[in-house]
Amino acid sequence: MNFCSQCGGRVGLRVPPGDTLPRYVCNACGTVHYENPKLIVGCIPEWENRILLCRRAIEPRHGLWTVPAGFLENGETLAAGAMRETLEEANARVEIIDLYAVYNIPHISQVYMLFRARLLDLGFAPGDETLETQLFTEEEVPWSALAFATVRNTLGHYFADRRARAFRLRMGTIEPMKPSAPAPHETGQADENTPAATDSGRTLDNGAAGG
Repeated sequence: MNFCSQCGGRVGLRVPPGDTLPRYVCNACGTVHYENPKLIVGCIPEWENRILLCRRAIEPRHGLWTVPAGFLENGETLAAGAMRETLEEANARVEIIDLYAVYNIPHISQVYMLFRARLLDLGFAPGDETLETQLFTEEEVPWSALAFATVRNTLGHYFADRRARAFRLRMGTIEPMKPSAPAPHETGQADENTPAATDSGRTLDNGAAGG
């Protein structure tokens, strides 16, 4: 940030009085501009024993598969944002079942919140940011072509929970990928170009979250 959105003055990075972290502060009017993590919301649309995935038509990870998800908008609830993103990316109408996975990605200041959802009909089709939409069984999922570690981990837990007939809220943290590690890449969602990362392996099970 270079200029204040309140008065147009130059901003500087410093710790405001009473704060503990550097913030962008306007040198003219003193307005403090806070930057906070972005929320990514989406869902796993279910139809019988299959789930709906989208093949990305945009960077990052163009051409790879993911669940429909994107940035939460101002004034939206988490569930409303997940349903909107599903409609935009896959032209799919869903009914939210419950919150299923929460992933922290602190090195790119993002939090993923993914829901289980019931696909209401088979009228889905690619949206503007999607090359292809398709229903997959567990055996058909293109595991090696999934776009993000968050999606890979979430789907792995999802199918395991479905076999166990007990869905639990899953939580985890995605750490930056070490330069020498030949693991699958994790980048930001939507239009963000961000550092690569892999799953930290620190997934927590926080009890039952409905079925």
